[in-house]
Amino acid sequence: MERAVPENASYRDPAGRVYLLGDRVLRSVTRVGAADYEFLRDGGLLDEFTDDGRVIGCTEVEPGLLGQASDVRYVLEHPRLSFISHPYEWCFSALKAAALLHLDLSLESLERGATLSDASAYNVQFQGARPIFIDVLSFRRYRDGEYWFAHRQFLEQFLNPLLLTALRGVPFNVWLRGRLEGIPSEDLRALLPWWRMFDWRVSAHVILPARFQRSAAKIGDDQVARIKARSLPKSAFRSMLASLRRWIEGLEPSLPRQSAWSDYAETNGYRALEAESKANFLRRFAAKVTPRCLWDVGCNTGHYAEVALEAGAKEVIGFDTDHGALEKAFARASKGGVRLLPLYLDAADPSPGQGWRGIERKALGDRRNADGLLALAVVHHLAIGRNLPLKDVVDWLIDLAPQGVIEFVEKDDPCVRQMLQFRNDIFPDYERENFRAAVLARAEIIEEQEITANRRLLVWYNRRDD
Repeated sequence: MERAVPENASYRDPAGRVYLLGDRVLRSVTRVGAADYEFLRDGGLLDEFTDDGRVIGCTEVEPGLLGQASDVRYVLEHPRLSFISHPYEWCFSALKAAALLHLDLSLESLERGATLSDASAYNVQFQGARPIFIDVLSFRRYRDGEYWFAHRQFLEQFLNPLLLTALRGVPFNVWLRGRLEGIPSEDLRALLPWWRMFDWRVSAHVILPARFQRSAAKIGDDQVARIKARSLPKSAFRSMLASLRRWIEGLEPSLPRQSAWSDYAETNGYRALEAESKANFLRRFAAKVTPRCLWDVGCNTGHYAEVALEAGAKEVIGFDTDHGALEKAFARASKGGVRLLPLYLDAADPSPGQGWRGIERKALGDRRNADGLLALAVVHHLAIGRNLPLKDVVDWLIDLAPQGVIEFVEKDDPCVRQMLQFRNDIFPDYERENFRAAVLARAEIIEEQEITANRRLLVWYNRRDD
């Protein structure tokens, strides 16, 4: 009989833990969390949040599914999400949407006598561009006069990363990947110009927390006791949450209006007939394969992802390194209701396994779930731009999905000529026939098509898994 396996990222909360049983996602509710869960369930708040899609659905199932654990009071079953992303893979607008969701749930819960016990960005996932809260055991009964104990965590995992990009123009992704707990207020304070200190919001949520963190180790037991004895009126708690929400809602990324590739769809040099020919090739692929989850490596602003979705793909997970392009792709998905989640990815350095024992946050390769792939105008960026062996690039792409479309761009293409403009051409193996040979070593070529005369080739492959 198949046994439930604990999820590696779920171990910190004594109220319960997530388990995987085949394709099923289960969550235990222990005696520690039972009373709070019953309060939220019986008061109807949990149903309201799950019915409107902001909190993941849950159904009580047979407790015996987790064996004979003595402290388990309930077992909940959640719908399985198609893909798990990490906050350091999100674009600015995605992190902002996740922060606003957390604050909205906090404010609405407070009016019903509940609150959230933590403020982890990892409690949010995305379905397309729509955020969804996944930790139902984070909700608990509000205790009158209590402080917002999750304030520091919210600052480090939501506000500080957003401010780093909004106020300094520095993408937060590598910072969050380098420290999974978030960006400390002290680190952010050191990066801000002096005149930012006069903004009362920066003072309240960056400067003062940074000072408190520096002094916390020096205070005595009597001071700790006095701090713990203080209370925060519910109205002040509500005002703090609402003020943060207004601030975050108005934040925008301080990034160049036109990044390196954000206008690529308009300036790629394709003539109208060539662009339509490329789109038709992708339509044939998507209509035939109808991928349940299509990975679009080098998704840019999401144009071709949308073409694939309209032709038969069910969902697209897009990846790109260009922050301007990702913002446009997220806006496209948000406004059009497109089932596209654009994520930040350096394909030459994909997200590794991280956290406790290196498995708490799974590596990208361990989260592979694609049954279709688009890799358009990617190969030359890796083989030439990052000096990676052509065969290895093709192997990596084909490993991502059993069927897909890969584009090969010749050296005499204007984009590649620009890349080589100030470099020696040390890429004698970067040739079309070597590319095709690398594909044929792993897969059958179903169809191929020239898009621009002797410069760009589309190859539709079907991987051999022998």
